[in-house]
Amino acid sequence: MWKRLIITLFIIIALLMLAAIALDRWISWKTAPYVYDDLQSLPYRQVGMVLGTAKYYRTGVINQYYRYRIQRAINAYNSGKVQYLLLSGDNAQQSYNEPMTMRRDLIAAGVAPGDIVLDYAGFRTLDSIVRTRKVFDTNDFIIITQRFHCERALFIALYRGIQAQCYAVPSPKDMMTVRAREIFARLAALTDLYILKREPRFLGPQLPIVAIHSVPEDAQGYPAVSPEQLVELEQKLAQEKHKAKQP
Repeated sequence: MWKRLIITLFIIIALLMLAAIALDRWISWKTAPYVYDDLQSLPYRQVGMVLGTAKYYRTGVINQYYRYRIQRAINAYNSGKVQYLLLSGDNAQQSYNEPMTMRRDLIAAGVAPGDIVLDYAGFRTLDSIVRTRKVFDTNDFIIITQRFHCERALFIALYRGIQAQCYAVPSPKDMMTVRAREIFARLAALTDLYILKREPRFLGPQLPIVAIHSVPEDAQGYPAVSPEQLVELEQKLAQEKHKAKQP
């Protein structure tokens, strides 16, 4: 009896693993037409959205995923493939600020400060993609990140009816662990989209990138709102809508 139970359990686990791998391959296949490895073939879009990650590992060594994204963002900007760079990342802690770190490195490399917009509420890939559309009013943009991340980001965009392409930047050579984790990240994304119907943690009023850049450069802090400021904006909007509904 125990032997039969063990064999049945083994078969179930094997089938689940095969299903997970099949879904992983399906996402890669579905998004393949929108991924570009070569800068020359990358189409022009007004906005390039860089997905954030930590600059350093806990050991203090620079994160190669971060380095490649910044290098390719600079290349896309300098080649005229994108006009503005939207930096979307996590700012959950005062000591950890992905968008501002990217901004400093891009400015040091010669990117004009006025061509950089910060999104501090890109806590997850879903948040970054949907906020680019709903908050920054951009429906056709270039995502800049590694290929495996490109595919998940593009799948989210396709599901939400958002037009996007991705500039796939190089990955470090040793990424077996990261690629294995990506399978689970894709399963989580499918759960968020099809079952939980999740929305970004924060939204807020629209801040079109073109409109942002019609104001003086010293006003660039406005679009780079913190999560706390986004909550305040949402509360104000809710109060205004409530007042508007009252007779």
